[in-house]
Amino acid sequence: MAGVLYLVATPIGNLEDMTYRAVRILNEVDLIAAEDTRNSIKLLNHFEVKTPMTSYHEHNKYEKAEELVAKLESGTNIAVITDAGTPGISDPGEELVRLAYESGITVVPVPGACAAVNALIASGLPTRRFSFEAFLPVDKKERRYVLDELKKDTRTLVIYEAPHRLVKTLGELLETLGDRGVTVCRELTKKHETFFKTNLSVAKEYYEANEPKGECIIVVQGESRENLEEETRRKWDTMTIPEHIKMYMNQGMDKKEATKQVAKDRGVPKRDIYEYSTEI
Repeated sequence: MAGVLYLVATPIGNLEDMTYRAVRILNEVDLIAAEDTRNSIKLLNHFEVKTPMTSYHEHNKYEKAEELVAKLESGTNIAVITDAGTPGISDPGEELVRLAYESGITVVPVPGACAAVNALIASGLPTRRFSFEAFLPVDKKERRYVLDELKKDTRTLVIYEAPHRLVKTLGELLETLGDRGVTVCRELTKKHETFFKTNLSVAKEYYEANEPKGECIIVVQGESRENLEEETRRKWDTMTIPEHIKMYMNQGMDKKEATKQVAKDRGVPKRDIYEYSTEI
């Protein structure tokens, strides 16, 4: 029979966040695929786990995933762990899971700590809908594209950042999104854990004067629907109503459909638009 692939979450700082189930699984599997074996051996030693390890990281994730799937197919049970947190969330794991499914391997998550979720729930910002952006792209063109996409996102945004790039990223967010509410989360679950709830301009100014330390998570308030609607109304102010109707007719709508859509765009009764449609 084929083996099972376990995705085991590990603590993001505080070792007391390791679950009983995670320790049991790590002891029971035949092999542990670790992001950094030098880092993970400290965790395994702490919990007296003697299972053999192999490296599985960002730079070997494709070829090593094929090796691991071959072992799974031969009956080896494998657990994947990262340096901290949940595999596959801004950490290696995604490629291996994809290949495992293609090969009919059973995949079992073993839940635990996740920095993004913990930052979100402690941010004081809306949690019902959120967008996890991980680290913003390093490439300037791609980074600008992503930032521009986030302008109109009404969901709470969760972004990872290294301390030495925090001020730059806060500045870019301020320039692109405006002075929105933000909570900067640092050193989650560790001794110097902090949550700084403010707005982007104040956060940028504060960390320019106080050098940030430790891994950071930026949780940013989403754009309000009211602002989006106001922006849309301003857009239609530059166009006459007949031009607005013709725009939709040129897209394939008949006059009746176009009139109805224009009324919806402008937030006015359809009868207020109808008289203009007779001019077309």
